[in-house]
Amino acid sequence: MIIKIKPNTQDYDIEMLKNYLNEFDIEWQEVKGKKACVWCLIGDTSKIDLQHLKSFNAIESVTKIQENSKCDPYENKPKTEIKVGNVTIGGDNFTVIAGPCSVESREQIISIAMECKNYGAHILRGGAFKPRTSPYSFQGLELEGLDLLLEAKKVTNMPIITEIQSVDMIPRFVKDVDIIQVGARNMQNFHLLKALGKIDKPILLKRGLSATIEEWLMSAEYILSGGNKKVILCERGIRTFETYTRNTLDLSAVLAVKELSTLPVIVDPSHSAGKWSMVEALSKASLAVGADGIIVEVHNNPDCALCDGPQSIKPKRFKNLMDDLKKIAPIIGKKL
Repeated sequence: MIIKIKPNTQDYDIEMLKNYLNEFDIEWQEVKGKKACVWCLIGDTSKIDLQHLKSFNAIESVTKIQENSKCDPYENKPKTEIKVGNVTIGGDNFTVIAGPCSVESREQIISIAMECKNYGAHILRGGAFKPRTSPYSFQGLELEGLDLLLEAKKVTNMPIITEIQSVDMIPRFVKDVDIIQVGARNMQNFHLLKALGKIDKPILLKRGLSATIEEWLMSAEYILSGGNKKVILCERGIRTFETYTRNTLDLSAVLAVKELSTLPVIVDPSHSAGKWSMVEALSKASLAVGADGIIVEVHNNPDCALCDGPQSIKPKRFKNLMDDLKKIAPIIGKKL
């Protein structure tokens, strides 16, 4: 990192800057020219708050030489592969996660799970705890829903993924859940992310509603820096000025993440569009652009779904989607 010092800076402002930098395990070298003075910071500057640093009166500009990420660029390391039961996420694999938005009943989750399994899904999704915009919307069956997910797992032998909302539920999730999902609303719940960094369990981290790619990766860093390297990123669409779709699917984020890190990245076409009619095409586009998988909402009766029915596809459409994906995957070097 290089800091350019303002001309004619007061000694007091210089001391304030030095005192701040002394809080970190870094060194700096001062280089004075005829017209400018710069400091070259040497060491791990990832813990320095860039916006706070720029606020010091002594500083004219700050230039980063390295990214603040421990997710090594793809040139330096092979792609991360994460084992979940007999499923491998990442590498040359294209993983399909499917199931209802929320667990509604025993009959519902088991019937959908069996159909998804029969049509080729690798992992079963289902919400037990549902964070909703309105407090009056269906909030999920909670612990009962988690028990029903476990029952569906036994019937289908598929790993399960479900969303966590609070730190106090971590012990139960570690015991029963194969992949712990952090939803978009909790992407910057740093207390939760730090706690998830201390466990040995795959974490699916969804991109926040209006988060930049850097903010998304920095949230992943909270988990990685705690020692948990099993992080899967999920692009689920971001909020823009467009209102026709629920969100705007940013497929360029898939490519960006693959340039900036080795972590697997999957796409959520259901939440991106909010319309079932777009899910199949967006799923195929995700495969074509190089994503490591998709997470799709499937419901046997979307019109009566308690959560996100308009974006859920029926099992027969899911079968058609899987048939198409199996034809496309070999062409771009992916295994389904």
